Amino acid sequence: MGYIREYYEQIVKLQESEWEFIAGYFRKKVYAKNEIITQQGDTENFLSFIESGLVRFYIPDDEYGYTFSFSFEKEFTCAYDSFLTQTPSEYEMQALTETVVWQISYNDLQKIYSQTNVGNHLGRFASEKLFLSKSKRELSLLKLTAKERYLKLFTEQPELIRRVPLKYIASYIGITPQALSRIRRQIN
Repeated sequence: MGYIREYYEQIVKLQESEWEFIAGYFRKKVYAKNEIITQQGDTENFLSFIESGLVRFYIPDDEYGYTFSFSFEKEFTCAYDSFLTQTPSEYEMQALTETVVWQISYNDLQKIYSQTNVGNHLGRFASEKLFLSKSKRELSLLKLTAKERYLKLFTEQPELIRRVPLKYIASYIGITPQALSRIRRQIN
């Protein structure tokens, strides 16, 4: 759980009593490679901090589905819209590797928000970070060509290129695996 505290303390210095109160609500869970974390149609009940592993967000459809996001170590993750509204998720989350997370339930997070000032501050920071990331991705899809999106991904998130299967990267940038192969041949 030390990684969670490090993450929080990048934002605000926690007093020991605040940390102990918050930490008491988190539970460790391990997901196997390719295990579904949140199923389409289920309501997201947990906010998870990834200690190790890699998570893919996708809409199930054809062979691979439509991949639209990834989460890595030392990040919070969940089907956030489902979590906030407590309504069924329209997509799935999948562990692409064995993934170790620390989870807090929706109800327990509400307790932290209502009983601590630091909890509200941390929640706002996390929400703002998710919004900015989502906005950046949407603009990329609207403004850049597929080749530009791949090159930007390559420079801004090299760990994604190294760790994620190409079929999911292709889906993430909005093209077929064959089109991604052509782009990769052009730039090599």
